[in-house]
Amino acid sequence: MARAEKVTAVAELAERFQSSDGAVLTEYRGLTVAQLAELRGSLGESATFTIVKNTLTKIAASEAGVGSELGGLLTGPSAIAFVRGDVVEAAKGLRDFSRANPFLVIKGGVLDGKAVTPAEIERLADLEPREVLLAKLAGGMKASMARAAAVMSALPVQMAQLSEALRVKLEAEGGAGAAADSASQATEDSASQTTEGSSSQASEDSAADGDGETSDGAGAGE
Repeated sequence: MARAEKVTAVAELAERFQSSDGAVLTEYRGLTVAQLAELRGSLGESATFTIVKNTLTKIAASEAGVGSELGGLLTGPSAIAFVRGDVVEAAKGLRDFSRANPFLVIKGGVLDGKAVTPAEIERLADLEPREVLLAKLAGGMKASMARAAAVMSALPVQMAQLSEALRVKLEAEGGAGAAADSASQATEDSASQTTEGSSSQASEDSAADGDGETSDGAGAGE
């Protein structure tokens, strides 16, 4: 490969590293051309599977800022799945194909600029696709909004019930208070009448005693 071609290839690879959401490095030793075509088809539109030269890819990865993450993995026949979009779908496609075709070996990769191991790619493949997750999220938000709406619609009824209960309680307390006031007033009236009766009797007795003394005094004078 001429030097100008190498420079162009490195620049293209560096740009793909930088513009991709993720990149999964694989070894494809032993896979046929037909199997490689099948693999590319299984990845869908979210990823492209490209056979690369290790030396040029190391330079490109270094220029893209992921040289330390991928440099040590670039040995043997190498191919990279560059992912744009749903990383889970691409990981699932690579995982499923490698299980059916053991010649495809997932060696690792980068996701959002961070290194990922083969085990992490396996766990990523076990996740549900983005569309399913978004649908579940939307469903959860819809259910939460429905519950919130139900609570809000129930508030006026609950407030009315609370207000009515409070009114009944206040009326009951008011009736008990009125009865207590009546009883207290009756007690006060009875006590007042008793006091007045005693005072009247005392006055009458005092007047009677005065009359007797006057009469006796007159008799003595006579």
